[in-house]
Amino acid sequence: MKFPPLVAATTVLLVSLQWAGCERETTAPAHVSQAESIAVTVATVTNLAWDKTVSVIGTLFPKDEATVAAQVDGAVERTMVDFGDRVGLEQDLALIDTASYEAQLEQAVGNLAKADANLRNAEQNFERLQKLRTEGIASASDFDLAKAQLDQWGAEVKSARGAEGVARLNLRRSRVQAPFDGAIAQRFVGRGDYVRVGSALFHMVNDTVLKFIFQVPERYGSLVDKGLPVRFGVDNYPGQAFTGAVYLVSPAVTMASRAFSVGALVTNADFRLKANTFARGSLVLERGSPTCVVPLESVVNFAGVTKLFIVEHNVARSRPVLTGRIRNGLQEILDGVKSGEKVVVTGQGRLTDGAAVSIQSGSAPGDPGTRPAAAALAPPTVTARHEPR
Repeated sequence: MKFPPLVAATTVLLVSLQWAGCERETTAPAHVSQAESIAVTVATVTNLAWDKTVSVIGTLFPKDEATVAAQVDGAVERTMVDFGDRVGLEQDLALIDTASYEAQLEQAVGNLAKADANLRNAEQNFERLQKLRTEGIASASDFDLAKAQLDQWGAEVKSARGAEGVARLNLRRSRVQAPFDGAIAQRFVGRGDYVRVGSALFHMVNDTVLKFIFQVPERYGSLVDKGLPVRFGVDNYPGQAFTGAVYLVSPAVTMASRAFSVGALVTNADFRLKANTFARGSLVLERGSPTCVVPLESVVNFAGVTKLFIVEHNVARSRPVLTGRIRNGLQEILDGVKSGEKVVVTGQGRLTDGAAVSIQSGSAPGDPGTRPAAAALAPPTVTARHEPR
């Protein structure tokens, strides 16, 4: 059967177009994977043994602190110390009208001696009358009078002995003494000032041992216990770390902050740290806890969102993450990825979610697997501000 020339030409054209369309469909995926894929380097998400810590901010209080006040009235004769001086237990700090209190003590001692003498005389008189009465010579009234005088002078002796004790105590209190080993933080009076009982004289601190008091969020309540180590730093020694150990844990949570107070003892034998200094650091909750980490370069921060690009079957997937501490070029990831996944380290600046990628050979510059074990396990710096899980 013969077809007209026009029909034959049309048939040939249709077949050609169908063949060309099939060819484009089969070659399109190869075109995307080769020409449009983005070259990247990747690193493996790794678990390393890091101490589990919580960032803390607080104040270094002196372990002992007191305002030394006058315990007697009088004029200040002399002050022996000033602020900054270090003093020992019961060391004299000031004298308050000691001459007057010495005279009062002398008077009290004399009154006691007088009362003792009268008591002895009353005892002898009573014993004599008691003997005479048994012989029927002394009257009952004389005996009763002698007995009353004996009781009276016995009471006088007790009163004089108490007055002598008070006078001796006041004389001792007129010499103001240090209540503990420490340093004078402030002096409030000078020679010639008249003071009364309760007047502030000196402010003392014991800075040999300091108390680092800080707040810990209530979600860590079950993890905080006595003996846990604390690392911290202060502004006047930048880059230097100090240590302490927890010895106080509050049993109650503050409702306003939803946190509880913790105190750590810090030895300050060399007096480098000053009392009431601001400090920041970290409380070690657990030693060598498995921690998910990625290279710091892989973390992308944009428009307030922190994310990583995870490579799955040569496709980049954007995934938001919660970050923690930074140590030795590694970023702790608290939530969002798991160990063994591949994260993009270089080239992520051109990536979008779902973009095709081609992985370059070789380890990425920040791959945790290429880092020395000692660096990975080194203690964190005290300037880390992110909280752990």
